[in-house]
Amino acid sequence: MGGLSLRIKDHPIINFKNQKKISFYFNDKKLYGFEKDSIASALHAAGVKKLTTSPIYDRPRGFFCGIGKCSSCLMRVNGVPNVRTCIAPIKNNIHVETQEKLPSLPDAEFDVNPKKTVDIDILVVGAGPAGLCASIEGARQGTRVLLVDENQRVGGQLIKQTHKFFGSKQEKAGTRGIEIAEELENELRDFEKKDRINVMLDATVIGYYEGDKKRHHKFGVVKRDDYESRLYEINCKAVIFACGAMENMLLFPGNDLPGVYGAGAVQTLMNVYGVKPGEKVIMVGAGNVGLIVSYQLLQAGIQVDRVVEATPKIGGYHVHAAKLRRCGVPIQTSHSIKEVYGDDKVEGAVVVKLDENWQPIKGSEEKVDCDTICLAVGLTPSTRLLYQTGAEMGFIPEAGGYVALHDDSMETTVKGVYVAGDSSGIEEASTAMIEGKIAGFSAAVSLGYKKREDSPKKKQYIDELDRLREGPFGEKPRISKYKISKLMETRNV
Repeated sequence: MGGLSLRIKDHPIINFKNQKKISFYFNDKKLYGFEKDSIASALHAAGVKKLTTSPIYDRPRGFFCGIGKCSSCLMRVNGVPNVRTCIAPIKNNIHVETQEKLPSLPDAEFDVNPKKTVDIDILVVGAGPAGLCASIEGARQGTRVLLVDENQRVGGQLIKQTHKFFGSKQEKAGTRGIEIAEELENELRDFEKKDRINVMLDATVIGYYEGDKKRHHKFGVVKRDDYESRLYEINCKAVIFACGAMENMLLFPGNDLPGVYGAGAVQTLMNVYGVKPGEKVIMVGAGNVGLIVSYQLLQAGIQVDRVVEATPKIGGYHVHAAKLRRCGVPIQTSHSIKEVYGDDKVEGAVVVKLDENWQPIKGSEEKVDCDTICLAVGLTPSTRLLYQTGAEMGFIPEAGGYVALHDDSMETTVKGVYVAGDSSGIEEASTAMIEGKIAGFSAAVSLGYKKREDSPKKKQYIDELDRLREGPFGEKPRISKYKISKLMETRNV
């Protein structure tokens, strides 16, 4: 512990060199990280995989989601308990401690009055591909936009996607996700200079409240600065939820051990912070995410022992599967993880073959030594804030779970409340960007803003979505949007 052995030194696409080294303390031991690290990534690079323990059974917990939506990385930082260290930035000489038991709250007085009130036309929650495009489109039409995100930088999933996009020129085909993120951030900053967009990072929307006739919606937002929090009251005429999604989990003994990650967390460690999740990986899931992240692991110099897929066939694009096979990575369909074993972290797993009823075949178990299990088994839309607004929800399996019902303008059943991206149904980043544009444009039009030359924009965007959803890989999104539209029609009868 204390070295930088898990750092990625050479990468074919991303340059992780020449980063400023800074010191911090973990349980009173001096360690080192890099300036752009999160606390958890710096600890991980130093060999610390166990970040906390479960409060009841005292089970070890480690980095899992990488986006602040699970509780596996909660630690005490400078005396403040329950800090989400996977998104909290490393700071020089901070003191990080594990929480071995339920933390006691620090002494503090609660101020019933918000520290600051902000009035805005459109609030956008989430600065991923959908939120960025919604903000830019809304600002382009003349509205004032506030963009809020929990992370230290904008871009969401794009900042970890090193692969080139498919589609057409309009959907950035042939461009890497990390490059698209840079392009969108440059556009965002241009509008920020013109005072059309304000960006609030390291901030969490904590609650929705009904507003008045002038400002229809009210939100509580907590902004963090050096682990000190400030409460804002945000009043807006329209809101666009682009909150993304959460990693799904599989049930098997040992699934809570440090070393079991969601695929997005593995991408975050590798492609954002330049840290290896481990040295030998079993990938679970042969959809596009599982195949793409497996190849990215190889690019980072990490061994992928195999990809296991519970269904009888590969779910992702065969071009991605072919790249893995050329690199010697086997893809085992009708296989899954039976259990993972280890003391305080993953030391190996048992892989088992499944029959036609998805049941383990006795005698087919294979014990595999590894230090990392990567789960690419789907996503669930993040909808907690949408529930608070009173928007009607529907369970749509093809969309990934419960989503807010919405029309072709991306407006929900609550006037002035819009949704875009994975929050409206799990799809690709390309469709998330277009949905963000539709939501931003529609929200601006509803408030009386619209450039005359942009009148046909909404139809153009909808036509682009229809093109992207053509073919067998667009079947699920087509079905999910059809079901949502039918539920909206039934509601309006």
